[in-house]
Amino acid sequence: MAVTNYFHCVSMAAVVANSLPKSRVSKRLAAIAESATLAVDSKAKALQAKGEHVIGFGAGEPDFPTPEYIVEAAVRAARDPKAHRYTPAAGLPPLREAIAIKTKRDSGFECAASQVLVTVGGKYAVFVAFAALCDVGDEVICPAPYWTTYPEAIALAGGVPVVIDTTQETEFKVTVEQLERAKTPKTKVLLFVSPDNPSGAVYSREETIAIGKWAAANGIWVVTDEIYEHLTYGKHVFTSMPTVVPEIADRCVIVNGVAKTYAMTGWRVGWMIGPPDVMKAAINFQSHTTSNVSNVAQYAALAAVSGDLSAVAVMRESFARRGALMHSMLNQIAGVNCMAPQGAFYCFPDFSGLLNRSLSGVESATTLELADVVLDRAKVAFVPGEAFGLARYARFSFALGDDDLREGINRLASFVNG
Repeated sequence: MAVTNYFHCVSMAAVVANSLPKSRVSKRLAAIAESATLAVDSKAKALQAKGEHVIGFGAGEPDFPTPEYIVEAAVRAARDPKAHRYTPAAGLPPLREAIAIKTKRDSGFECAASQVLVTVGGKYAVFVAFAALCDVGDEVICPAPYWTTYPEAIALAGGVPVVIDTTQETEFKVTVEQLERAKTPKTKVLLFVSPDNPSGAVYSREETIAIGKWAAANGIWVVTDEIYEHLTYGKHVFTSMPTVVPEIADRCVIVNGVAKTYAMTGWRVGWMIGPPDVMKAAINFQSHTTSNVSNVAQYAALAAVSGDLSAVAVMRESFARRGALMHSMLNQIAGVNCMAPQGAFYCFPDFSGLLNRSLSGVESATTLELADVVLDRAKVAFVPGEAFGLARYARFSFALGDDDLREGINRLASFVNG
């Protein structure tokens, strides 16, 4: 499998920025690529605003409302004057304690409340994690496909993303042999995500242990994103690396949040868990950037993580059904080959059979071009694989209603069959 330096695949934004006269914007920020998932969602919403009936498979968020008991906790907090003031930058003490308890309950990993930092969403936890670990030039192994934000967060922290390609044939999972080939004296961190966005892959316990032991043996840090921990299907089960590989715990940072599990994407509450020295630096950093997360959102998150998982079970059942339906429908389209989703709420089909052929009178050389054509012609929005570092694939979220799911895939099939 190919191993590439992310900066060899620098975004067009960086190329353009470097070719222009001296910019009023810093090179660091000018080089950031726009979030492809948000760009697709934005274009779809612009068409909807014009009266077009667009089916959107782009955004990665549950279509369920936040459970009522969580909303009620936020309402109570909004009426409490204590929530109208600054609170500790690291998070409300009861919430940090509850997150530590929840982590032990759900993944088996034991940590102290002092090792928890509450952040403005899981995305910011990712950024803070790499900011805390990376010095300029440190390499971070980043398996592809990857969520679009990871390489940008690594680069902003001064790190160098080293991308390892995977394929559907290997269930989009990286192997120890690939990691060994990618390792250099500059390797500082391994990014490990299971369940994975965008591929839907879930590493088995045995695979997780093998990778964790490799990292421990090589003195490499692990940043593990566990935000989809409760969304696994069939025989696939979430495994927390620092739980099954205790020797990595002192060199491991966990990022997580309430967004996916509790349908709270808009509440913007995430967290980071790590060794005491790393967390001290991370908390200091946050104290100078965001200060505390919104108190109303924190009290909502406290209700969420302190409660049971019954609402999650209902959502997971719906996602499992929708994922199976989408997988079946996609594989019925000639030229499409899709792995059954193992976790999260995405299908990641191989669209290579749709490229360089006439579809409804139009030929597309890349999934990037295909996505644009399908949105314009069929009014169906999906995210091309280029956004995730793996061309020829595409991400389809099944976090939408059954009727829209069927309609959207049928529209795609009609476009392909032209």
